[in-house]
Amino acid sequence: MRKVLISGAGIAGPTLAYWLQRKGFSVTVVERSPGPRNGGQAVDIRGVALDVVDRMGLGEPMRAARTRMHGMSILDGAGNELFRSEEHTFSGGRLDNEDVELLREDLTAMLHAVTRDRVEHVFGDSINALQQDEHGVRVEFERGGFRTFDLVIGADGLHSTVRRLVFGPEQQFSTHLGQYLAIFPMANVLGLDNWQVWFRDGTSGAGGGVYPVRDNTELRVTLGFMSEPVTYDYRDTEQQKQIMAERLADLGWEVPKLLSAMAEAPDFYFDVMSQIRMDRWTTGRVALIGDAGYCASVLSGQGTSLALVGAYVLGDELGRSGTDHTAAFAAYERRMRPFVALNQALATENPDGPAPEESLNRAKNGISLDVDA
Repeated sequence: MRKVLISGAGIAGPTLAYWLQRKGFSVTVVERSPGPRNGGQAVDIRGVALDVVDRMGLGEPMRAARTRMHGMSILDGAGNELFRSEEHTFSGGRLDNEDVELLREDLTAMLHAVTRDRVEHVFGDSINALQQDEHGVRVEFERGGFRTFDLVIGADGLHSTVRRLVFGPEQQFSTHLGQYLAIFPMANVLGLDNWQVWFRDGTSGAGGGVYPVRDNTELRVTLGFMSEPVTYDYRDTEQQKQIMAERLADLGWEVPKLLSAMAEAPDFYFDVMSQIRMDRWTTGRVALIGDAGYCASVLSGQGTSLALVGAYVLGDELGRSGTDHTAAFAAYERRMRPFVALNQALATENPDGPAPEESLNRAKNGISLDVDA
């Protein structure tokens, strides 16, 4: 039985783990956090990614957990309504399509549920060093100890440790998209009823959006600003909150209330909007999937779908090739590259808002899950 180590228990990692264990691999998932991660924004599952989830038997719970938005409003920085729609939202697109928007934590919980009894999980640890040869990969863990695996897969996000250790520093592969975002939960003090509100200051470009979840009892808040690269510690939450508070300090409407809630938020995400662009995602016995290899950014709206599809394709190729991981990696790259290119382009096609619907439809369906199709 071939042994595979997957770094990262977000979306791509558990999805790959599910398919590999079904194909007879012995799978270990290592994750820095102490358990499945909570918090985060609503994510979208679109096009062929819906088929991946359906093939995992998660289609019904996924659709039951979807958000139930009725529309959205767009405000200026002072809170004046500029536009409203009952046909689409910025976060989920058209309300009458088959795509599914749900909270990231709900999706990760589903993925963990279908792998926890079939896959070894090591929470609260991470990879510290890798050394590969023709026989395997010797892995040193942050909390101590060594283990050897046949393959190592980096599914550890935008700031991937596996990518840094094997391919080189992040700066070589990261393309800055000129924005920073923060996401956090708070009580629904605005009384929103399945309605999104987005706002933006026309001068500074700072702004964000709020929408209710959990039967309108809670808000998920997204705040952001335009900027050239900012130096910060991506593990220092308090520093990140201070940066966001300073950048949005002059905005009106309910922004002071949002910033106050942000200061106390236990679940908080902050990061640069950037893309990872690499000439190769595999080398030797190591491969990258999801944001680690081809982050498209939140601005594309397709990060979750890329993670699901990339994990499926890699799992499919490894299962198909038997012991020849070199052939599997080559096929994975060949199948995924056109799909990744289409979806990364969504983030840059229309810098001031979502990509055109025609582009999104082409991108979300830009690959076949079946090799012979």
